[in-house]
Amino acid sequence: MDGPWEVEVGATAGAVWGRTEQQDFRSRVRGTLLGVAVGDALGAPVDGLGIDAIREAHGGEGLVDLAPVYGRRGAVTHLTQLSLFSVDGLIRAQVRRDTGAWHPPTDVHRAYLRWAATQRDWGPDLRRKDDGWLAREEWLYARRDPSSALLLGLGDETMGTPEAPKNPGELGPEAAARSAPFGLLVGWEPQLVAQLAVECAAQTHGHPTACLAAGAYAVIVHALALGESLDGAVQRAFALLAARPGHQPVSEALQHALGAVRQGMPGPERVTELCGAGTAESLVGAAVYCALVAADVRHGLCLAVNHDGPSAATGALTGGLLGALHGETALPPAWLAELEGRPTMLELADDFAMEMTQGPALHGPGGSSPGWLARYPRA
Repeated sequence: MDGPWEVEVGATAGAVWGRTEQQDFRSRVRGTLLGVAVGDALGAPVDGLGIDAIREAHGGEGLVDLAPVYGRRGAVTHLTQLSLFSVDGLIRAQVRRDTGAWHPPTDVHRAYLRWAATQRDWGPDLRRKDDGWLAREEWLYARRDPSSALLLGLGDETMGTPEAPKNPGELGPEAAARSAPFGLLVGWEPQLVAQLAVECAAQTHGHPTACLAAGAYAVIVHALALGESLDGAVQRAFALLAARPGHQPVSEALQHALGAVRQGMPGPERVTELCGAGTAESLVGAAVYCALVAADVRHGLCLAVNHDGPSAATGALTGGLLGALHGETALPPAWLAELEGRPTMLELADDFAMEMTQGPALHGPGGSSPGWLARYPRA
């Protein structure tokens, strides 16, 4: 589906950025990436456990703090790894645009293939000059239980598209959970953000509902990053979904989440019910619910991981929403202090914010920064 990338390039032109706007945007970018990661890290130790088993292991309130998994506290899963490569792909797309090549799904796919290499290789291969800096971060070479859909979808060079998707029956939440970065393209029109998330989801999770769930989630993050309320952001997603065939499961999951807010005290039973069978649209709905009823970020994330559904994905999705909504300073500092890979995430977030707000100063007709092109090669 090349259409939008040919004809709607104008829709990606950003506003003029003042210093205050740049600082607010950077805080939301950092908040989103760190939020995804900290929600993922909180949920990872109890992923796949029911609430009874969680309480047995962690006490009556369930899990309320980071716990060891993969040999340490604060470890993240493949969900965070792929979210970082989503960002890498988006920066590359902007950089490559100078060459006249403008097809962001291809750049994101190439980034996901670099992630797939981290799952096969022992460590960075410095001979691959086009890898850029992110693929040389050694901690990303840890294999953190990626689903077979991810490994199959990215197991060869062929890129899945909405017309010819990879894993067309796959309804899992992993594609949605790596889609928060698409919402940070605040200079883009919402429908283009949704389109990009849908096309990139089809690279591994080809069921139309999984793709639309990723699109809806990206649009909600997009509205939050622009300063909308969470309720307003969900309404924007409804409006955008209504125009797309097959949107009903996603719209109904979001409607269900909004209805649940008025149904008494939030708790594991409510979140378990919203998570349903653990499909993409259900977990996006559950994340919206957890973010809506959250007294603060810590409360929202604890709610997102203490239930019978997939804890890491629900935590990651909820963290992305809360981070985009409140910015980085709202995240629990004690959790950030132990978060695996935080220096990498901050560096990547700041690079993304700089590219989106000051791209022409880094590369363009007036000349390019060699250091920037070494970090994000055009190849």
